[in-house]
Amino acid sequence: MKRLALAIVFVLGFAPLASADISDGFAAYNRGDYTTAFRELKPLAEQGSAEAQFNLGFMYDSGRGVPQDYAAAARWYRKAAEQGSAAAQFNLGNMYNNGKGVPQDDAAAARWYRKAAEQGDALGQHALGFMYDSGRGVPQDDAAAVRWFRRAAEQGLATGQHALGAMYDSGRGVPRDYAAAAKWFRLAAKQGHALAQAALSSMYIDGQGVPQDYAAAVKWSRRAAEQGFALGQGLLGTLYATGRGVRQDDAEAVRWHRRAAEQGLAAGQYALGAMYDSGRGVPRDYVEAHKWYNIAAAGSIMIAAADRDILAGKMTRTQVAEAQRRARAWRPKQRVAATSPNPDSGDASGNRGRIARIQGWLAYLGYDPGPADGIFGSRT
Repeated sequence: MKRLALAIVFVLGFAPLASADISDGFAAYNRGDYTTAFRELKPLAEQGSAEAQFNLGFMYDSGRGVPQDYAAAARWYRKAAEQGSAAAQFNLGNMYNNGKGVPQDDAAAARWYRKAAEQGDALGQHALGFMYDSGRGVPQDDAAAVRWFRRAAEQGLATGQHALGAMYDSGRGVPRDYAAAAKWFRLAAKQGHALAQAALSSMYIDGQGVPQDYAAAVKWSRRAAEQGFALGQGLLGTLYATGRGVRQDDAEAVRWHRRAAEQGLAAGQYALGAMYDSGRGVPRDYVEAHKWYNIAAAGSIMIAAADRDILAGKMTRTQVAEAQRRARAWRPKQRVAATSPNPDSGDASGNRGRIARIQGWLAYLGYDPGPADGIFGSRT
């Protein structure tokens, strides 16, 4: 649900346009002439055209043709939203949700999401479902979250499909149904939704909702991994390390664990440390192993701290000091995907089922994530 997707709405979000001036503005925008587009659209927006108002807001929001100005974006979105533009209502909800151009206000965000949702806007439906799921701006209500996620999912919105799958996976708002969870995860996964791809991979590993099938787990974890999703990379690395669904290959395991580790996934960091510790897929290197164990321990992988301390007993003081220096100097290449997304993030809601599944998978790998209760505590 990133605003980038709303560039499509810039052209397609409204009824056919009668005004040649609006058409000229859209044509200029689509060829990348944002200055001309702004010049064509501004007078129409000032005259009360909701189409022009929405798109002027989008230009201020994205900084195209004008300096980025969230307050101006919110002002123009509001004008269009008050005329009934569902796209503007959704975007204005995002502005309140994120505190951009307006004070952060969950209740106002939910109110504008609802207006868009009730017009059948799938993005607004998913966003409103998220607000009910998290209890932000509205009373927490799993059944209401499911209802709105379902409406978005049935329109084909991948984030809505994943969110609905997560609710079935966790049994929140609906009876737990792994087959239904797998169905909705699959629909989202086929659209390229990385979270859904990783969730579906995990279901094939566990044999829940689908027959256990490691080859299918490899397929879906690879799709998530190749999008740069750290959890998918970690799953794929583990499948290569264990030879499940794919030929056992330590070098490939190292490659995928490294990608996950460098993004900040603690489980990938621990796995990479273990590969260096044992010399599997890489030359044995106690300094690198200690470094990655240390970083993973800071990420609450409890077993990593124990393995780091055992390894330190085999190292010289100089080696330990160098490993510690490397750990202090390390920075993630990019942030791992958030576990508590908001409606503007592109990630799905209904996180408790996904977290519970991750906890089960971590326990299977030998970590101590605590009970598989779907609660994102310090150990998970």
